[in-house]
Amino acid sequence: MQKTFSAPARCAAHHCARLPAALSALRRGDNARENLHSEYYTTKIGLRKGFLYDNINSLSGIAANRMLSGLILFFRKGDAHMLKKVGAYALDFLRRADLILLLLCCAASIFGLIVISSATKTYDSGSFVAVQTGAFLLGIAVFVLFTVLDVDVLADKWAILYIFSAVLILLLRTPLGYEDDTGNRAWLRFFGIGIQPAEIVKVLFILVMAKHMSYLKEFKRLDSVISVGQLFVHFLLPTGLLIWASRDLGSALVYLFIFITMLFVSGLKVYWFLIGAAGIAAVMPIVWSKVLKQYQKDRILAPYIPDVVDPTGYGITWQPNQSKLALASGQLTGTGLGQGPQTQSSSLPAKHTDFIFAVIGEELGMIGCLICILLLMLILVRCIYIGIKSKNTMSLLVCTGVAASIFFQTFLNTGMCMGIAPVIGITLPFFSYGGSSTLALFAAMGMVSSVKYRAKPERFRRYSGGI
Repeated sequence: MQKTFSAPARCAAHHCARLPAALSALRRGDNARENLHSEYYTTKIGLRKGFLYDNINSLSGIAANRMLSGLILFFRKGDAHMLKKVGAYALDFLRRADLILLLLCCAASIFGLIVISSATKTYDSGSFVAVQTGAFLLGIAVFVLFTVLDVDVLADKWAILYIFSAVLILLLRTPLGYEDDTGNRAWLRFFGIGIQPAEIVKVLFILVMAKHMSYLKEFKRLDSVISVGQLFVHFLLPTGLLIWASRDLGSALVYLFIFITMLFVSGLKVYWFLIGAAGIAAVMPIVWSKVLKQYQKDRILAPYIPDVVDPTGYGITWQPNQSKLALASGQLTGTGLGQGPQTQSSSLPAKHTDFIFAVIGEELGMIGCLICILLLMLILVRCIYIGIKSKNTMSLLVCTGVAASIFFQTFLNTGMCMGIAPVIGITLPFFSYGGSSTLALFAAMGMVSSVKYRAKPERFRRYSGGI
């Protein structure tokens, strides 16, 4: 009668039979050294495991043993070089990237998360906080990615970036686009996820415009009619397309401010700005009478003649009026997180997006507002500092464009909340809820960090692969 062996016994016998072959192959020094090491250690481990654990069958035992042997091989002497490369690359990143800028962005984002949690307390706060936290963590990864990327090389692909931007904006006119609370068709929905193309395109706009201006300044004559005409068309195409597709005049104003600031820093002669101002003054009557709709005109006029535009106070001036009440009730130290009367009673509209500054003022008071503004100004100053220290025109212009965006959005948003600027749907950078804007902001900050990353000597080149 043939004797039947248990699964562990068969596994052990199988490994014992393979052990001499594995040892002899290792002594010969075959080319497949890694595989032979794995075979040898799998055999030894499998031999022990087969006798120690009776409840493991041969197939699962071999699979587990191979996995364990792989972990052992990973930390063997032969793989120390790879670990050394990874460590050197991480150390190189920490030395060359702008960690101060990253820490400031993280501080502002965490502050924003706390305020968003309080602002959405009266409804499903967990989902808002979860989405914003995910965007924040992913934003850090985006920051690292854009830091190690050479933005100059990326900008060389300007045609691809330009086409991508145009397609993204044009998708707003398809069934994928939908309107927000302001009536602007400014959002795309992919598999239940909302994306705001204007925020993504803004980062690419800054990058490609900086490349274009630096090229004209270094290889052409920036002040020539042809050069200025090219830059104007470059600005007008994405901005005009955005206005046509989404009716988002707020984002268009941000693009305009970025463009003018970058032109000024690039060294364009002052007379061109005077010509531009005269041109804007000439076309404004046409835009006012033929292009702008009545609700857009009312929003522009509401901060200055509210009694004429909205005599009852329950129309277009309702939002800024509630925002001013919230700011006034906060006084110096605020009512406390989760304790704001306007915020927690849902009287304050768009409290986690456009009017989050009013939530800060109500629940954290003037002190909270000052901390918020201080963080944003430190980020702004850091961008300017890195740009000034950069070695080429394009790097300076990239930092200028990012700084201009932060400044103008902060100015408009706080002005909206205080009732001195029209309500045009501009969010507060790093503080307002929004995944698209958070990722775009960290990408922009990554481009600024990349300027510093490239400015320092490339140590550890042998480990970083030349990146």
